[in-house]
Amino acid sequence: MSVQLLTTYWDVAVWELSDSFWERIKPLLPKPKSRYRGRGKKRKNIGGRPPADQRRVMAGILYVLRTGCQWLSAPREFGSGQTLHRYFQRWVKLGVFKKMWRAGVSEYDEIKGLELKWQSADGCQTKAPLGGKSTGKNPTDRSKSGTKRSLLVEGKGVPIGIVVDRASRHDLKLLAKTLDARLVETEEEIEENLCLDKAYSGEPALEIGRTHGYIVHCPEKANAKQKRKRKSGRRKARRWRVEVTHSWLNRFRRLLIRWEKKVSNYLSMLYFACAIICWRKCEL
Repeated sequence: MSVQLLTTYWDVAVWELSDSFWERIKPLLPKPKSRYRGRGKKRKNIGGRPPADQRRVMAGILYVLRTGCQWLSAPREFGSGQTLHRYFQRWVKLGVFKKMWRAGVSEYDEIKGLELKWQSADGCQTKAPLGGKSTGKNPTDRSKSGTKRSLLVEGKGVPIGIVVDRASRHDLKLLAKTLDARLVETEEEIEENLCLDKAYSGEPALEIGRTHGYIVHCPEKANAKQKRKRKSGRRKARRWRVEVTHSWLNRFRRLLIRWEKKVSNYLSMLYFACAIICWRKCEL
């Protein structure tokens, strides 16, 4: 294992679980089951497998997320691949990874402050060679199996909403679901703007945006009969923020190609990556 070749942040490799991250994650994990029952003299050891070290297991899951390796290929210093996957499945069912993402968004809002005035959304297609739910033929990849994630970010690129569907699903069809998946509440005193690209152009996207309380900024397609005139003094739409966040997510090699057949597992990997992005931005 070539540790020296890996990029590092703050003298910690990108796949290592730092002390600051662990202190954030630890309160969100369930307490390990006790191997003892009863009290005093009636206290008995009921046997069974001893619980694994939760920090080491979480570090192993982070290693898989960062490197994209198979579970059984994870270094033995994190425990066996079966143990990592078993705990991952257990924490997925308990919603641990979404709690991590929610905690990351809340912490960022307290420290830096979410910029909800200008938000942006867009979809991104990735390969899904093993198939599974929310996968389908990718029209841009010779009809190979693929999936699409639709992402909503605030003004600085912090992810605040995400959903997944088959690769052939049009971005417009996922817009309402993406806005419904937003983690933060709408602030009535703020005029919220939603920046979209040409794939969303048309009245349906405007109606969805208005329904969710947004002022939608979306350029017309080249073949549109009429083009809107930009009002003087208004700033340009900043939809490129969501493209940057998609790039950040693709740096987690497990997300660049979807290997999870279960959509809940894939979403949990996305939630974990979103939480890390939030915590990283808190420390910048």
